[in-house]
Amino acid sequence: MNRLSIFQSKYAKTVCIGILATFCLYSCVPSREIREANTSLPGGYQGSIQQDTVNSAAMNWKDFFRDEKLQALIDTALVHNQELNITMQQVAMAKNEIRARKGEYLPSVNLQAGAEVEKVGRYTSQGANDANTDIRPEEEFPEPLPNFMAGVFASWELDVWKKLRNSKKAAVMEYLSSVEGQHFMMTNIVSEIAQSYYELIALDNKLAIIDQNLGIQGNALKTIRIQKQAARATELGVRRFEAEVLKNKSERYAVQQEIVETENRINFLIGRAPQHVDRNSQNFTEASLDSLYTGIPSQLLTNRPDIRQAEFELEAAKLDVKSARANFYPSFEIHAGVGLEAFKPEFLTTTPESLLYNLAGDMVAPLINRNAIKATYATANARQLQAVYDYEKTILNAYIEVSNELSNIDKLQKSYELKQDQVEALTQSIDLTNKLFRSARADYMEVLLTQRDALESKMDLVETRKEQLLARVSMYRNLGGGWQ
Repeated sequence: MNRLSIFQSKYAKTVCIGILATFCLYSCVPSREIREANTSLPGGYQGSIQQDTVNSAAMNWKDFFRDEKLQALIDTALVHNQELNITMQQVAMAKNEIRARKGEYLPSVNLQAGAEVEKVGRYTSQGANDANTDIRPEEEFPEPLPNFMAGVFASWELDVWKKLRNSKKAAVMEYLSSVEGQHFMMTNIVSEIAQSYYELIALDNKLAIIDQNLGIQGNALKTIRIQKQAARATELGVRRFEAEVLKNKSERYAVQQEIVETENRINFLIGRAPQHVDRNSQNFTEASLDSLYTGIPSQLLTNRPDIRQAEFELEAAKLDVKSARANFYPSFEIHAGVGLEAFKPEFLTTTPESLLYNLAGDMVAPLINRNAIKATYATANARQLQAVYDYEKTILNAYIEVSNELSNIDKLQKSYELKQDQVEALTQSIDLTNKLFRSARADYMEVLLTQRDALESKMDLVETRKEQLLARVSMYRNLGGGWQ
C-alpha cells in the first residue's frame, strides 16, 4: 500500500471517529416534557340559567355606558392617562425587540476603513524580510510602514437549528402579550372611571338626602320648641333634637370631603389638575338597569385581555425553551470581506495588486463545560412550566370572578327591592309620627328614632344602588369588555 493510500485511510478513520463522537455528544442533549395548559371550562356559570353566546363584553364601552358625561371622562382618560401611556411605550419597546431579534439571523454587513503606521525591529523575521524585499526594482519598503485600508465585510450565523428564528418568534409573542397588556389596562381604566363616577353620583344623592333630612329635622325642632313654650315638651327633647341636627350637619361635611376626594381620583385618572367633575346625579335610584349577558365561559379565553396575555407569554416561553436547547448544537458562521489595502493612498486604486478579499467558515460547538448551557435550558423549562401555571390560574380566576359577580348582582337586586319597601314604609311613618307628635299622641323619641331610621334607610338604598352599578361595571370588566 502506497503512502497516499495510507494517508487517505487514516483521514477517513479520523473523520468517521469525529462524526461518531459528535453524534454521541449531541444524542445526549437533555430534553424535558412540559404538560400543556388545561384550558377546559364548565359549559355554564354556576347559578346562571343563560346558555346562549350573547355576551355583553362584545359591546363597545360607549354602548354599555350611555351617560354622555361619563363617556367624555373615559374618552379623556384613554388619551391622557399616564399609566396607559406608559404601557403604550412598553408596547413600542416590545415591537423594537422584534426588529432586533430579526436582525440577528440576517447577514451583518459593515463598511470599514482604517489607517495605521507600524515600525518593526530590524532584527526580527518581519523586519529582515521587509529590508530584503523591494516593492519595485530598487525601491525598498518604507520605514516606518504606513497602511491604508477600505472595504466591505460581512458575517452571517447560519440558523441551522432555528435558534435565532425561534428567538424572533418569542419576541413576537412578547409583543402580542404587551398589546393585550395594553388592552387590559384600558379595561381597568374604563372600569375605574365608571366606578368612581357612580361613587360620586351616590355621594351627591347622599348629600341631598342629608339636606332633605335636615329640613325635616329643622321643622321638628321648631315644633318641639313651640311645645316646650306651651309646657307640652321638655328641654331634654329640645336638646336631643338639636344634637341630631348637629350630627347630620357634621355628617354633611364628611360627605363633602368624600366628594372632593372622589373628584380628584377621577381627575388623576384622566390626567388633569383637580377641578369640578361634570356629572348627572338625577334619578339615581329610580333609573332602571339594563340587562347583562354573560355568554358562555369559553368566551373568556378570547374576550379577557389578561387571559390572552398569559397565553402569549406561554407561547413565548415555549419558544425560549427551543432556543435554549439549540445552544447545545454547533453554531456555523460565515465571514467574508472585500476591499482595497496599500501602504500609500495612491496605490489603493491599483488593482488587482491592492485588492484584498477573504472567505471563511467557522463551526463552534460546546464540548467540555456545558453547565452554563444546561442551567439556561433548565431555567427556560422552569419558566415555561411557570407560564403554564400562570395561564391556568388566570383562566380559573376569570371564571370565579364572573361567578362571584353573578351571585352578587342577584343578591343586590333582591336586597334593593326590600330596601325600597323599607324606605317607603319609613317615609310614610315620618308623616304619621309628626302628626301624632303635634297632637301630643307621640313623644319626641318616637319622632327622633323614626327620622333617624328613615335617613339610614335612604342612605342604605343609595349605597345599594351604587353597589349594583359597581357590580355591573365589574361584570363588564370581568367578561372582558372595555377595550374594544
